[in-house]
Amino acid sequence: MRKWILAVSCFMTAVILCCGCGQKSGTILIGSGENQEAENRSREVAGEDGNSQEVGHAGETSSEEAAICIYVCGAVVSPGVVEIPAGSRVEDALKAAGGFTPEAGREAVNLADWVTDGQMLYFPTQEEALEEKAREEEAASGLININTADAAALCTLPGVGESRAADIIAYREANGGFENCEDIMKVPGIKTAMYEKIRDKITVR
Repeated sequence: MRKWILAVSCFMTAVILCCGCGQKSGTILIGSGENQEAENRSREVAGEDGNSQEVGHAGETSSEEAAICIYVCGAVVSPGVVEIPAGSRVEDALKAAGGFTPEAGREAVNLADWVTDGQMLYFPTQEEALEEKAREEEAASGLININTADAAALCTLPGVGESRAADIIAYREANGGFENCEDIMKVPGIKTAMYEKIRDKITVR
């Protein structure tokens, strides 16, 4: 009887041990399998210091381009104050003012130049542009154009004072200007001797 009980006990013990060896462990290793993938995704979202970071461009902000005001006048279709984006050029201001008028001196202003806020842009007519070019050439040559010079400029000539300068201006206004430099001797008070002193300092255009 005891042997039978002992045999049964040994058999039950063996069965229990075999069943225990066949069970799968319920423990999940951190950093392996699905949990490892979840941890990797978490690291992508979190920064190096562990703080949460926003994914994508949700935190980015865009500012509107600043505008500037330019006063456009002269030979343009719609003179006045125009509003254009910062960093614009003269051509942009011209377009905002409606473009050139037919009589505009189109080559007188550098359209590729930059503009600044509060700037005044003057577009001259063709006639004004030619006159300005002539003045620049005269200034470069050092000669006085007796058809365009004012009283102050004429007074820089040897022997020409305020009254003589006034006579020169009166003559050209009454006769439509001088055709050549020698015509200045037609002005009362200017004779050959005086002309010889100023002939190398005057011009007619």
